[in-house]
Amino acid sequence: MSKRLNNARLRVQGQAHMSKASLEPVSSAAQASPASKAMTVLRVTSGNFLEMFDFFLFGFYANNIAHAFFPNTSPFASLMLTFGTFGAGFLMRPLGALFLGAYIDRIGRREGLILTLGIMSLGTILIAFVPGYQTIGVAAPLLVLVGRLLQGFSAGVELGGVSVYLAEMATPGHKGFYVSWQSGSQQVAIIVAAALGYWLNTAFMPQTISEWAWRIPFFIGCMIVPLLFLLRRHLEETEAFLNRKHRPTTAEIFHSMAANWRLVLAGMMLVVMTTVSFYMITVYTPTFGRSVLHLSSTDALIVTFCVGVSNLFWLPVMGAVSDRVGRRPILILFALLTLLTSYPALRWLVADITFTKMLVVELWLSFLYASYNGAMVVSLTEVMPAHVRTSGFSLAYSLATALFGGFTPAVSTWLIEATGDKAAPGYWLIFAAACGLVATFILYSPRRVALHEAPAE
Repeated sequence: MSKRLNNARLRVQGQAHMSKASLEPVSSAAQASPASKAMTVLRVTSGNFLEMFDFFLFGFYANNIAHAFFPNTSPFASLMLTFGTFGAGFLMRPLGALFLGAYIDRIGRREGLILTLGIMSLGTILIAFVPGYQTIGVAAPLLVLVGRLLQGFSAGVELGGVSVYLAEMATPGHKGFYVSWQSGSQQVAIIVAAALGYWLNTAFMPQTISEWAWRIPFFIGCMIVPLLFLLRRHLEETEAFLNRKHRPTTAEIFHSMAANWRLVLAGMMLVVMTTVSFYMITVYTPTFGRSVLHLSSTDALIVTFCVGVSNLFWLPVMGAVSDRVGRRPILILFALLTLLTSYPALRWLVADITFTKMLVVELWLSFLYASYNGAMVVSLTEVMPAHVRTSGFSLAYSLATALFGGFTPAVSTWLIEATGDKAAPGYWLIFAAACGLVATFILYSPRRVALHEAPAE
C-alpha cells in the first residue's frame, strides 16, 4: 500500500514538474545554434585573452623588464622588484571587484565587460610604450607600475564578469562546461604568447631581445585591442539579468558583501588553489626553467606552450565531468593530489634536471590545476547570491589572487633563495591545496547542503 502511494505521488510530482516546465520560457541560450553559442563564448572571453597574454609576457620577459626598468647591481634584487611590480597589480583587484563588480551587477554584464576591456587596454598600451630607465629615469618604473595597477583594477572583475555571463547563458546541465572556457581563453593566450616568444628567440640574437625586441609581443597585444572591442560590442545582455526585477544599488551590494563575508572568505580559500597553481605553471615556469634550472629559453617556452595546450584540453573536459559527477568530488580529489604530490614531483625534477623531466612535472601540475579549476570556477558562481553574483565572485577571486596567486613568482623566488632548495615552490603549492581542501569541506558541509545553501552537485 505504501509503495503504491509513493509511486502515485512521484507520478503526480513528475506531471506537475512537466506542466511547470512547459509554461516556462525556453532560454535564448538553449535555442541558439552551436555556432552561435561558440561565437558568444568567443566574444565574452576575448578580454580574458588580452589579460593573460600581457600577464604571461610580463612573467616570461621578467629578466628583460628588470634590466630595462629596474637596474640594480644585484640580479636577485632587480628580479624581485620586477615580480613585486607584477604582484602589485593584483593588490588593485579587490578594489576593481568591489566597484566594477557593483557596476556590472547594477548596470549589466555587457556594458561592464566593455568597460573592463577599455581599462585593461590602457594598462597594456602604457607598459608597451614606456621608455627604459636609461631614458627617463625613475619615471620608467613608476609608469610601468601605473600600467600594472590599471590592469589589476580591470582584471579584478574581468574573470567574475566573464564567468557569470557564461554561467547565465549556459544550457541546462552544461554550466561547468561553458564556464570552463573562461579559463580556457587564458590558455589560448599562453599558447600564442609562447609561440611568439619561440619565434622571437629564433629571429633575434639574445642581446637584441634584451635591448628592445622583447617589446614586440607587447606591441602585438596593443594591435589586437581594436579587434577585441569589435567582438565585445556585439555581445547581448544575458536573459537572467534582463529578467531580474530589482537592480541593487552600489550601497546595497556593499551591504550584501559585508553580510556574506564568511561566504566570500570561504570562496577566496577555494580560489587560492587555482590561482597559485596557475601562476606557478604558466607565468613563473619560464623564469624557473631559465634562472633556476638553467635550461634554455627555447626549452622553457616549449614546456610553457605544452602546459597551455594541456590546460586547454583538461579544463572543458573536467568542467563537463563536474556537470555529471558533481563539483565536490572533483575539488576534493585534485586538492588532495596536489597536496600529496607537488613537492615530491618538483624534488624529483631538481634531483636530475632535464628538459623531459621538466615537461613531465609541468604537465602533471597542469592536469591537477585544470581538473580542479574546471569544477572550481563554476562552483564559485553557484555559491554566490544571484543579485550580487558578479561582485561576490570577483571579490573572492581577486582577494585570493591579490594575497596569494599574484605573488607566486615572488614567493617562489624568495623560497628558493631562503632555503637553497630548488623544489621549495612545492611548499607554496601544498599550502594552496590545503586552502582549497578546507574551503571545499566548508562550502559543501552537510549542514549547508541540508539548508540548501550549498551549490548543487
